[in-house]
Amino acid sequence: MAKNRHSEGAGPSQRQLRVGELIRRVLSTVLSRAEVHDPELNAMSITVGEVRTSPDLKIATVYVMPLGGARREDAIKALSRNRGELRRAIMRDMSLKYAPDLRFLIDETFDRMDETRALFDRDDVRRDIEGDGAEGGE
Repeated sequence: MAKNRHSEGAGPSQRQLRVGELIRRVLSTVLSRAEVHDPELNAMSITVGEVRTSPDLKIATVYVMPLGGARREDAIKALSRNRGELRRAIMRDMSLKYAPDLRFLIDETFDRMDETRALFDRDDVRRDIEGDGAEGGE
């Protein structure tokens, strides 16, 4: 039954969410303390926004954003180059059967939030929203 649930597009399990959050915390700590032996990576300030794990917990997709959004490609390359060391840090701090394979992607959440704010700031959208509120109150 669990296989059906995942194939139907249901959300992640509680275990996936819990493990993803623990991995996020470990990576955030390791990166903020500059515990990786790579001067280029340690010179960057990288935010780990979210970690999504596969159902078997063997793959962890890590969504990151460098401070200010600059040097995105450099950040992904540096993280990928240090994947092994980051996996070892996860295994050191967590009790998982397997160290998940780490895949790094840019966290687009901040860009989408900016686009949404800009949309709500448009006069025509604001007028429509305020019009809906006035009609709903009658």
